[in-house]
Amino acid sequence: MKTPLPGAPVRGSKTGQPVMALLDLLGRRMALRILWELSKTELKFRPLQAAADTNPSVLNTRLGELKRAGVVALGPDGYHLTETGRELVQHLLPLTAWANEWARKIERQPGKG
Repeated sequence: MKTPLPGAPVRGSKTGQPVMALLDLLGRRMALRILWELSKTELKFRPLQAAADTNPSVLNTRLGELKRAGVVALGPDGYHLTETGRELVQHLLPLTAWANEWARKIERQPGKG
């Protein structure tokens, strides 16, 4: 499967719109988890595999896609987010606040539990 990039058709869209490429990339198995783990620290392959709790084949595939997309790079000390990757994570952080508020609302619903 090709790495989703702006300007090329992606799953669910033939337009190549950047947002559709991003959603395809982030929707792939373990992509968000890898970004999450690398947002905390730089990691070599095996520690990243353990932290993400995934198999080496999936991790290798996803890292290749994230590298081609320009959000992850491999340095001498392991994998890390690029400047673009750090910007992406900063844009995703508001979703955490929204998800926490959503969870509180769900917990307050009558008949919950």
